[in-house]
Amino acid sequence: MNLTQRSAAITLLSLFAIALSPAAIAQHQNMIQTGDITVHYNALATTALSAEVARQYGITRSASRALLNVAVRKGEPGEDNAVPAVVTAAATNLNGQRQELRMREVREGEAVYYLGETRIADKETLTFEITIATPGTDSPLRASFQQQFFVSR
Repeated sequence: MNLTQRSAAITLLSLFAIALSPAAIAQHQNMIQTGDITVHYNALATTALSAEVARQYGITRSASRALLNVAVRKGEPGEDNAVPAVVTAAATNLNGQRQELRMREVREGEAVYYLGETRIADKETLTFEITIATPGTDSPLRASFQQQFFVSR
């Protein structure tokens, strides 16, 4: 990985880390936990990403696009490790229009996370439904959250 790629990876991971900070988690509760598995998730307008990071990860940077980010961890907080999973997601607007998100796995060193993009409009509220299947579990975990997007052109 060259310096530019490493910088882009750090920037994307930093955005995810900020979204998963204790203050953000307390405010949005964008996590579920069962047993020793914890799933963190968030969505943001892709304009929050730098052009370099978007290009590096093949993300469409646009005022009409949002990015769903999901990470699955196993173990006690602070001692947990990334866990590979099968992640599926959909986004539904208030008019009932549903979009299936194509989730893709991204690995950066020991980090594993899943990214999916969806269309958005200014002031649009989407309900995200996420299904997470991890090795060794009998039934998948499910998470749902609602988010309103404010984008400027």
